[in-house]
Amino acid sequence: MNFNDKFANRMGDMEPAARIVRSLFGSMVNKDVISFGGGAPANICLPIDEIREITNDVLTRDGRGIEALAYGPINGVQDLREIICNDLLIPKGVNANPDNIFVTVGGLETMNLVCQAFINPGDVILMEEPTFVQSVLIFEMFQAKCISVKMDDDGMDVEDLEKKIKEYDPKMIYVIPSFQNPTGRTLSLERRKKVAELAHDYDVLVLEDDPYRDIRFEGEDLPPIKAFDKDDHVILGCSFSKIISPGIRLGYLYAADEVIEKVWNIKLATNSHTPILQQVICAEFFKRGYYEKHHKMMCDVYRERKNAMVESVLEYFPEGTKCTNPAGGLFCWVEVPGDVDTDDYLEKAKDDPDVMVAFLPGERFFADRENAQKNCMRLSFGNVEAADIRIGIERLSRLFK
Repeated sequence: MNFNDKFANRMGDMEPAARIVRSLFGSMVNKDVISFGGGAPANICLPIDEIREITNDVLTRDGRGIEALAYGPINGVQDLREIICNDLLIPKGVNANPDNIFVTVGGLETMNLVCQAFINPGDVILMEEPTFVQSVLIFEMFQAKCISVKMDDDGMDVEDLEKKIKEYDPKMIYVIPSFQNPTGRTLSLERRKKVAELAHDYDVLVLEDDPYRDIRFEGEDLPPIKAFDKDDHVILGCSFSKIISPGIRLGYLYAADEVIEKVWNIKLATNSHTPILQQVICAEFFKRGYYEKHHKMMCDVYRERKNAMVESVLEYFPEGTKCTNPAGGLFCWVEVPGDVDTDDYLEKAKDDPDVMVAFLPGERFFADRENAQKNCMRLSFGNVEAADIRIGIERLSRLFK
């Protein structure tokens, strides 16, 4: 059968971003390669022993076994929604309540649900330049028009944002405010306030994607943009993938009553509810007091690895190389001097027996691919030990000298 004339139009629209995402995951599974390519958390930070203990306790008839294996609440298990409010949002300045929390299958489902609720073909979404490539994949699946907004070391340029709002009349602004993927940059406090203000003034939705917020290992916490939202223009999305486990596939969104009602209907038509077993395990992880110690250990690990990466890039890469120095998250953004296209070096970096290092060329994170910056790359320090980071960066630097 010839499928080419049967596929939906959206499949062609999303193909370029899909190729990039497939290559991203491919670089994470070759054990002979030092991989700075993926965005995976550290293996040492996966709480295997605690999850095993909780699972054994939960899966009994006298425990929460029946609850965990049966159908459950569409919007999520009650005690997990309360934990999200009391442990993860209220301490950050967001006056949340459990009725406005919706538990999802990872952070990506939040974006999917929001797009199903709001995005029509041709709607404009403004986003940082560069931005998270899988978000572009989702937006293009819904046939949205992705328009880039400039960034600097303080995150999204709010002057350029306002200019693009006036020019394009967008349906939504998409922003990753904390330790942004791919650059590691953080939106400043004043700009967070300004984004919320612009959303109000121009009646634009904001999708605040904040999965790295709780991986801060230096400096002071900043309130989410949602903390400055006075009239429900901001939808806050987050995830447990980076702070507990990506395999547990849990995320959540916090939004106004009207948004939650629509998401409820979409979820019913999609998969009825997020798996209850994972939600119960996650809730118990917090209720048993494991999170605080786990969180400290996690931040200590990533601080060491980030320092190893920044120091190694500045030591080994050519003079004039720029490297972000994030206060949290999993990523550094490196710009190599000169007329360099890092995409040209990717296959050699992975296949050369003297290098054997994976990275992601920066060009792939630009929604506007015709004007993408080619001399940059995203390097993830999350799942590479400090000693291997130094070895990998020294090897990689040979290609660019």
